[in-house]
Amino acid sequence: MTYKVGAKGQVVIPKEMRDRYGIEPGDEVSFWDCDDHVGLRVVRDTESLKGRFRGLGLSEDLETERRIERQREARY
Repeated sequence: MTYKVGAKGQVVIPKEMRDRYGIEPGDEVSFWDCDDHVGLRVVRDTESLKGRFRGLGLSEDLETERRIERQREARY
């Protein structure tokens, strides 16, 4: 994928990449030099993550995995 830099130095982040990395309007990103290319990373803080994974059942999955591990360890 190649894109042209606009007159103000702006480049659009492709939708596929915004979706893949969860980049939304208003998000902050950081840039850095990386040898012969530029790196970009979304700036995440713990406040911005609150509630982001609500409803996925991840806590329940982790609790189930730990219970199974404890049962397995108790057998030995």
